[in-house]
Amino acid sequence: MIDLHCHILPGLDDGPVNLDFSVAMARAAAEEGTQVMVATPHVRDDYRVEADDIDRAVAQINEAIASLGLQLMVVGGAEVSLPKAAELPEETLGRLCLGSGDYILVESPYRSSDIDLEGIISGVQERGLRPVLAHPERCPIFQRDPDRLVRLVNSGVLCSVTSGSLSGRFGSTVRAFTIELFSDGLVHDVASDAHDHLHRPPHLLPGFDAAEADIPGIREQASWFTVTAPVAILAGRPLPPSPDPPPRPPVSRWRRIVDRL
Repeated sequence: MIDLHCHILPGLDDGPVNLDFSVAMARAAAEEGTQVMVATPHVRDDYRVEADDIDRAVAQINEAIASLGLQLMVVGGAEVSLPKAAELPEETLGRLCLGSGDYILVESPYRSSDIDLEGIISGVQERGLRPVLAHPERCPIFQRDPDRLVRLVNSGVLCSVTSGSLSGRFGSTVRAFTIELFSDGLVHDVASDAHDHLHRPPHLLPGFDAAEADIPGIREQASWFTVTAPVAILAGRPLPPSPDPPPRPPVSRWRRIVDRL
């Protein structure tokens, strides 16, 4: 499996504070069957991480992993905030892409106030890069207006949801919206968004297991979201055909919440 979004590099953002904790994350991921982790530290105003910092930290963690004989490799990337995606030069953004391709992970905002999502994303695309939205299911803007996310996907944007969202780690509202996104065929990758090995661990499959009762058949599709699609993304290739969306739940929990509001 490939974990396309995790915060495993030590001391760069709100992930592990030192190399020992990074190695603990790597061990936990390897034990679950993950073979590649994409290190995606935050690149935003409160974490002034440079591409050179990422390269050095990736080399450091890979050396530590190899010394322990773990069957795991870490590759570079970043989780870029919308303001940074708008202001950073094209060359810098290119160095922050996932793996060796041209896909770039853009952080979906947590705030409820509006922002020119479409304008910023379009600007990234005009510079020859392909945006992948990180955890759109946790974005209040998309929760309030799902059609905005639909339009972005129709314009070529990909969506990477967090495995923990499927298991309810971020609450029932986020879980219900995540199930809606799967049912609507708007999910292209499932990642851990791990920050440590205990409280935000690098687990991928438990989310699929937890969601099986609500979206029957999703567990059988896990390999597409954790292997097939991430392989294409890291190589900068178009995604292969996706599996048919699982059957929609008889009653949409998310729609009931929206209707009550």
